[in-house]
Amino acid sequence: MRIGAAIALATALSAACSSGPLFKQYEYEEEMYLSLDGSATLYVNASVPSLNLLRGSAFDERPNARLDRDAIRGYFTSPVTRVTRVSATRRNNRRYFHVRIEVADVRALGSAAPFAWSTYRFGQDGGLYVYQQTIGASHTSRETAAAEQRGGWQGMEIAAFRLHLPSRVVYHNTDGVQRGNILSWEQPLSDRLGGVPLTLDARMETASILYSTLLLFGASAAVVAALFAIVIWRVKRSARRVSSAPFSTRRPGAPPSSSSVR
Repeated sequence: MRIGAAIALATALSAACSSGPLFKQYEYEEEMYLSLDGSATLYVNASVPSLNLLRGSAFDERPNARLDRDAIRGYFTSPVTRVTRVSATRRNNRRYFHVRIEVADVRALGSAAPFAWSTYRFGQDGGLYVYQQTIGASHTSRETAAAEQRGGWQGMEIAAFRLHLPSRVVYHNTDGVQRGNILSWEQPLSDRLGGVPLTLDARMETASILYSTLLLFGASAAVVAALFAIVIWRVKRSARRVSSAPFSTRRPGAPPSSSSVR
């Protein structure tokens, strides 16, 4: 029985490996946490080769090279962006960097060089907030094959763009939905290197999820407080009734007093 189960598991793993990778290999990611006032926190996670080839930067791509955090910080800093954290890792014989960026107005993000391949739209339309981002050509749009060979990629790598939206989503153009208000769009890295356009389109309610949650919590707290007040009032009322009721001083088992006998 155990041998049969082991054979079945091995067969399933073999089929999964033959049909595609068990784990996705993300080479370039932009992950945005958007607020209703248009500000955002943006995380960029990417391998050094992917940034160089996609955006035209010139960072040292050697796996054992020391990543210049100050240079990365300077590259992503602009009049409309502020870098708050830079870190680095290594995997698949490549260096990766991870940057956290504060954006005061997402509509101006396209004026920063690292994000100039995108146009951004955000605002109210018909009682909803609309977010649209169109990502266009990369730096290597005309030399995709050479870029893939230079990066040492196998053709299964992915470029991803994720949105964490602040209110309930009523429309989007992606199949990648996580926990309701987290949307993701993915492209094969080869398509992103080739400049295949990608449009992120989402529409959401005007009330933030945080506000709705706080409102619900406040209403629940008010109901609990009202019930608690009613319980206290009933207890006090019962106590007053008991204290005001007449009681007999006769001991249990003692004969009734003469005044009570007619």
